Parts: sequence; C-alpha cells; structure tokens
Amino acid sequence: MPEKLPFEQLVQRHGATVLRVCRAIVGANEAEDAWSETFLSALRAYPGLPAEANIEAWLVTIAHRKAIDLTRRQARQPVASSAIAEHPSALGIPGSGEPELLAAVAQLPAKQRSAVAYHFLAELPYQEVARILGCSTEAARRAASDGVKKLREIINPKATDHD
Repeated sequence: MPEKLPFEQLVQRHGATVLRVCRAIVGANEAEDAWSETFLSALRAYPGLPAEANIEAWLVTIAHRKAIDLTRRQARQPVASSAIAEHPSALGIPGSGEPELLAAVAQLPAKQRSAVAYHFLAELPYQEVARILGCSTEAARRAASDGVKKLREIINPKATDHD
C-alpha cells in the first residue's frame, strides 16, 4: 500500500502546476488567491484522501472549483479599476514570464481555457480533464484542440489568415 506524503511535500511538488492552472483560469491578479484557497481546502480534505489517489488531478479539480467560486464572487463585486498592475508572484513560480501567452489564454472561452490549462499546463490526461469539466473525453479533447487553434490565431494572426 502506498504511503501518503506529508502535505508540505504536496505543496512543494504540485504548487507550481496548480498556480499555472489558476493563473490561466482566473488571471494573474487572482491566481494566488485561488492557489491559496485550493491548498487550504486540500489541507482539510487530505487526511481522507486514499493513498493511491492521483494527487495532481485531485489538486487541479479543487483548483477548478475554487476558480469557479472566485469567478462567481468577482462577477458580484464592483470593479474599482480596470488598470490593475500585474505583479510578479511572491512564490517565484514559473509562468509569470509569459505575459503574451497568458493574455492570449485569457481571451479563450472558459471551457477552452480550462481544457488547455488542465491538459497542457497541468499535464492531465484528457480523461481527467473531462472528469473535471463534466464532459466526455472527446469533448475535452475538442475543447483543448479548439483552444490551441484559437491561441495560434490570437498570437500569430497572419499565419492563420489563409484558413
């Protein structure tokens, strides 16, 4: 029977992936809040998690739910300013050095953005992405494919003009 790692090691091992996913889903300004809420929730639930569980998929699932909660809360909040400066992560996690790509990801529809983030940033298989998004594996694969195609159009519109 596999032994469970101390929670601190989970944070060290999967923290960067979860932050990249949060950043892709909710944006740079809210990513650390989503990340913190993800790990607080995970900390409470971790004792009941089976030792053989896919930890990364479990954490990405929690991050997905926290991102939805955060997005819903934001929709109910007035926006004080539209020009909030992006600040570097205090966690020193990779992903903050790709502002053009993250801006392009932010332009994707929610399902495509989530599918791209979970598959390409968290490296989850399409079956896990489908489970998180509540759709079929094919639908998850299609959403990620459409998202990548749209990213190519956003990043390099001249290269895709012939379509």
